[in-house]
Amino acid sequence: MILRPWTHSLTVAIFLFCIACGAFEANAEDQQSPLTMVVMDPLAAPLSCPCVEGYAQRDYTVLAKHIEKAIDRKVIVVFNESLPAAMKKTNGKADLVIGKQSVVRADAKLANQPMTGISQLTDLKGNTTQYGMIVVNKADPAKTVANLTDYTIIFGPSEAEEKHSAAIQLLEKAGVHIPIDRQKIDDACSDGACKVIDLGPTSKTAAVISSYAQPLLEGCGTIKKGDLRVVGTTTPVPFVTVFTSDSLDATLQKQITTALADAAIKPQVLEALESLAGFIPLLADSSGAKKK
Repeated sequence: MILRPWTHSLTVAIFLFCIACGAFEANAEDQQSPLTMVVMDPLAAPLSCPCVEGYAQRDYTVLAKHIEKAIDRKVIVVFNESLPAAMKKTNGKADLVIGKQSVVRADAKLANQPMTGISQLTDLKGNTTQYGMIVVNKADPAKTVANLTDYTIIFGPSEAEEKHSAAIQLLEKAGVHIPIDRQKIDDACSDGACKVIDLGPTSKTAAVISSYAQPLLEGCGTIKKGDLRVVGTTTPVPFVTVFTSDSLDATLQKQITTALADAAIKPQVLEALESLAGFIPLLADSSGAKKK
């Protein structure tokens, strides 16, 4: 059959119209698909323990409901200490990520997931930072960081800024250089703390633990109060930060930022997150550059 010119044009027009409609429907469906919020905060209830009443039991499902209401879109919450591991369970989705700032940055790079930090969570004192603590056995003769010259130091992994780079800076400022063969790495604060106790006061071993972890170590009975002695603390570093995927629509990112700011006037959200003032804006993006 030979198509007349006008018939051919009409057929092409109908075909293109159908493609456009399909694309519009797919786009609309994508815009209404649930957002995936990955929570890596070490003080979130599923990632912590209920040993200390009113501490480290942050309920992020309450925040998810708050955001859902604000943006009129479902939010799915996934808890995991690792972003790459979480994304294996979410088919590669991570629209929002909330966790220790240095860890999220490192994991986002590892997962090839460009993200931008937008807000920081205040704690019950209104702080948005944490710090590292260098500890020794209670009977250890060391009194200050300067006394650790010939010690073995148990650091945290490189992505845990307060337990690694900040601690190295503190030591170097005191004139203490720890050679590689005397630098040990433990992921968990409890591991390093227990080793310092078990090895005894003559082992010349110190460990770096996170300030937020100390109450949990004692509250859970991992260590007894007074078993460790702090000989130095690092400068404060950013703690819990909210990141959004760079693939999110700019309008949606702005809505999420507004919803986070509005949490400050929602007592139920503040209580659930163990926060004094909710979220405050982050002044630097994911590359560390100042926002304009």
